[in-house]
Amino acid sequence: MERKKIFIIEDEEKIREELKNFLFRYGYEVESSIDFQNIIELALKSNSHLILLDINLPYFDGYYVCREIRRRSNIPIIVVTSRDSEIDELMSMNLGADDFITKPYNTQILLARISSILRRAYNENDSEIIEYKDLILDLSKSEVTFKGNKIELSKNENKILYILLKNKEKIVSRNYIIEELWQSDEFIDDNTLTVNVNRLRKKLEEVGAYDYLKTKRGQGYIILWE
Repeated sequence: MERKKIFIIEDEEKIREELKNFLFRYGYEVESSIDFQNIIELALKSNSHLILLDINLPYFDGYYVCREIRRRSNIPIIVVTSRDSEIDELMSMNLGADDFITKPYNTQILLARISSILRRAYNENDSEIIEYKDLILDLSKSEVTFKGNKIELSKNENKILYILLKNKEKIVSRNYIIEELWQSDEFIDDNTLTVNVNRLRKKLEEVGAYDYLKTKRGQGYIILWE
């Protein structure tokens, strides 16, 4: 089995080295850099499977780094930080992070989060294509096409649309989507899901698929073309 590679973006040497050694012991290949001025390029060139990202960094803060990496790659990102406000978590998710965990953290919980995200990101059915009335979702490419117009989705958007299309013309509750998307609702709130759904709806509209993704107030969401 391929060893998954994790790139750590953390400026505190003690924390960075402890994390590298810990993850190495659990079978991960680990890379990091102290060249924070070029950290975005280095992270992307590392061909890692996942990034652990601190928010408080020299040169650029973690929010900027997260946004720039997400603009160019769908690599999973877990924000690991001592900043634990709901605003920090919401901003991280809004910028494309896949998870948010605060320091000091339980190392076994961090391992579980990493494993869960890697499993979802790389072990899904890569050949599955779902179609519904001119709307085509290619899971392997994380792309949606509508009448020849194509747009790339983030992993969360890809998963949400997959869930809705698999249940097309049926209302899917918000709780069900949260459970499917993050496997746990203990650190995800309604605002985070709303951000992801609104971003997905905007992308569908960009390719011309207006009014496909509907909100059923108090019930959830539905993919339905009437």
